[in-house]
Amino acid sequence: MRTTAAFLLVLCLLAISHAWDCQPVVDIKNLMQIDAGLGQVVATDTSQIPYYLVGDKWIRMPGSLKHITVGPAGIWGVNKDYAIYKYVAGNWVQAAGLLKQLDAGGDQFVVGANMNDTPYCLASSATVGYKGPASPLPWTGLPGSVKYYSCGPFGCWAVNNNDDIYLMSLNQDCQNNGWSHIEGKLSMIEVATDGSVFGVNSVGSVYTRDGITASKPEGTGWSHVPMCMQMKHVTYDLGRLWVISKSGFTMVCTH
Repeated sequence: MRTTAAFLLVLCLLAISHAWDCQPVVDIKNLMQIDAGLGQVVATDTSQIPYYLVGDKWIRMPGSLKHITVGPAGIWGVNKDYAIYKYVAGNWVQAAGLLKQLDAGGDQFVVGANMNDTPYCLASSATVGYKGPASPLPWTGLPGSVKYYSCGPFGCWAVNNNDDIYLMSLNQDCQNNGWSHIEGKLSMIEVATDGSVFGVNSVGSVYTRDGITASKPEGTGWSHVPMCMQMKHVTYDLGRLWVISKSGFTMVCTH
């Protein structure tokens, strides 16, 4: 069975468009979610074990998490009970609140969505210095309903339960101007540290947003990123596109 799977993966890699050079990530299996930012890569597997990439080695982190994120606000995660944690001095320190997904890619602020798809933001003044329960955590509720939420230098992107796509301008203090609808449909979306946006739709196809700049944060349109299998998760940082397939393979691609 493993031989067959490996053979199919080789065929898959050979079939991918020459625009992207994809290689299998062989040292870790059954990843559920992955996040890259500021040159760092973290991930969780289907057993909810968190990992941190050092060189080409995946180092197991303590604890149990179903979602993990890394960015200017540090490393944060949530577990199966929606409890929120920040990685401080080699250990997870619990933070107030309940979220099912969160993202640390904004300008030192953290955003996330709870189990009712209510979006929240935590200002940079609270995230950077957070050390434990004695530190204040004033979560700010935001308008709308989102199931997945990610931020970068030019704005925050989100998708709702209908796979509709939205963009919001958000500053370090969580001040915002509301959501703007963006055409297209995606099931999950990630914003890179450089502002690049990638996402996966309901059938496992990968897309990237073209033309994003500081003066035009909404970009100009979507381009399909060819993949030879259905994907479920994607993240991008420093020229590397990390993708997890619905069948459990992880690949890293360069353009």
